[in-house]
Amino acid sequence: MENINQLIIPAARLGEIEVIQELIERGVEINFRDEKGYTPLIIACYNNQLNAAELLLSAGADINAADLGGNTALMGASFKGYLPIAKLLVANKADLNLQHGNGGTALMFASMFGRNDVLSFLLTAGADTTIADNRGQTAYDLAAMQGNNEGLTLLEQHSVRCNEIL
Repeated sequence: MENINQLIIPAARLGEIEVIQELIERGVEINFRDEKGYTPLIIACYNNQLNAAELLLSAGADINAADLGGNTALMGASFKGYLPIAKLLVANKADLNLQHGNGGTALMFASMFGRNDVLSFLLTAGADTTIADNRGQTAYDLAAMQGNNEGLTLLEQHSVRCNEIL
């Protein structure tokens, strides 16, 4: 079985649906981890392989699995700016507020790297804007440090809406 497990990571990276389906039918470990702790789902999402991600999720992939650095599929999609992948993960109950090894969240990745469509989506989905990383910085702080003015506006508008509701 070990050999079959080794095949799922490259198949997920390339979005080879037929290969992934065959491996699933043969009993592959759907949450197999490579030497960096990447699972097929993390790899598929990081490489913008939406159909592969859907197939892996339908086969029972752990949506909140993290690599050795604590990064999840949602963090990868947020870092890369893959809105359809982020929507798929959130629709399948990905934890919006998980923190990686340095305390960062998917929202922080989106704000820091200017992935403002993902940032807006995560805010709407309920991501916590008050979480701070290990250096005490929030998504707002990271957006400011990177000069992401649009992200700052989105975070400010979200904060105002939340305060109006309260």
